[in-house]
Amino acid sequence: MAVDEASKQLVGEVAEPLPPEPGRPERFDYEYVRNGTANPFRVSEPLLGRRAGRVTARRTAKDFAEVLRWRVEDRYPEAEKVVPVMDNLNTHKLASLYEASEPGRARRIAERLEIHHTPKHGSGLNVAEIELSVLTRQCLDRRIGSAEELRHEVAACEADRNGRAVEVRWRFTTDDARVKLHRLYPSLQ
Repeated sequence: MAVDEASKQLVGEVAEPLPPEPGRPERFDYEYVRNGTANPFRVSEPLLGRRAGRVTARRTAKDFAEVLRWRVEDRYPEAEKVVPVMDNLNTHKLASLYEASEPGRARRIAERLEIHHTPKHGSGLNVAEIELSVLTRQCLDRRIGSAEELRHEVAACEADRNGRAVEVRWRFTTDDARVKLHRLYPSLQ
């Protein structure tokens, strides 16, 4: 599974949008109301063609720990190991489990995790980041005024993509990596 999150500014309308007319799209006022931010988490399971998410008010270590706890204890309670792939954000550490839970529970969760971090400038290798990009471009590409509305939109997009079993087609091959990331691969000459 891959895990990532992104901040989304919540923007409300000052005036009611004008409805579309023949030959003219719906029109919005240039003024808007800022309603804070929310944080959609994305969990992608590329081998199963599934994705899941949570929307939190903030982007903290405790929120991240809750997402890990949710996957380990609720989604995969019988699994010996859960293998998340994630970037190197400062909250993406096992220590976040200890901030969010009592030590015994945090340790039980941590022992079942085998975390793999993407390279520092290779977060695009994280399938959850690709899923976040799709979510942002296809479902959240307009003004969303509240966290509840954001939760609704994320759930609808998730249900649609899961219902169609949309896969992420990985096109970056080992040969591509050797060319693009040549400084990371030793030369045998």
